[in-house]
Amino acid sequence: MSEALHVWRGSTATDGPWQPVDWCDPHAGAVLAADSWRVVDGAARGLHHHRDRFLGSVAALLGEATEPQAFWSAALELIPSEGDWFPRVELRARGEGAQLSLRVRPTPATSTEAVVATAPHDPRIQPRIKGPDLESLQRLRTLVQPHGAQEAIIFTPTAEVVEGAYSSLVWWRDGVLHRVDDALPRIPSVTERIVTDAATAEGVEVRAVQAHPRGLDGAELWLLSALHGLRVATEWVQGPRLVVEPGRAERGRAWLDASRRPLLN
Repeated sequence: MSEALHVWRGSTATDGPWQPVDWCDPHAGAVLAADSWRVVDGAARGLHHHRDRFLGSVAALLGEATEPQAFWSAALELIPSEGDWFPRVELRARGEGAQLSLRVRPTPATSTEAVVATAPHDPRIQPRIKGPDLESLQRLRTLVQPHGAQEAIIFTPTAEVVEGAYSSLVWWRDGVLHRVDDALPRIPSVTERIVTDAATAEGVEVRAVQAHPRGLDGAELWLLSALHGLRVATEWVQGPRLVVEPGRAERGRAWLDASRRPLLN
């Protein structure tokens, strides 16, 4: 099965709830909300958190309704139970309203390490909602690629570290796992939540901070995302000196693997 796009007609539509369309839908408008997660042989990490994040964004935009819940349940049934997939649910502007849809996509290439660089600017317009800024964030990553980097690190106007273009940031120093304070506007990361919850359960101190890049000098930096899971930042171009402790990333990946659950119970 290759990439496929399914537009939601509604659970009561007489001709079925889904309308399969070409991969590039000419009628699709701007992305209002979106969410993606990786599915390997019918199981995913933190699926209920992805559901709550997406449906919460939809409710904030459209008001409380039962139809998005029906959309979510029906979408899960369209995702193959075998293979490696990276589906994406979307709410897009369409005419005077909005349209839900599901994109079923094979998982692209993933990696366990990455070089990072400081983002030249912050393009985010809605930093707490996943979806509206995805295209501008992709362009941001492209801007740092000539420096040999695969991820761009976004700062606040006062130079505190916030997040990567497509990843959440956590880092280790002196046995303490640090995460970005919730007061700084960013996407609530599902992968970060899994990692920090597991760390806490094992007795690791997790500390929420507001840090400048110099505060990461000598730290081990992890890039967390639904696609890659956990990547270790091996270098920050013209930034703080990063370290890697052998075996620590494997511990984090074990936390993520332990969170995988079947899509359909």
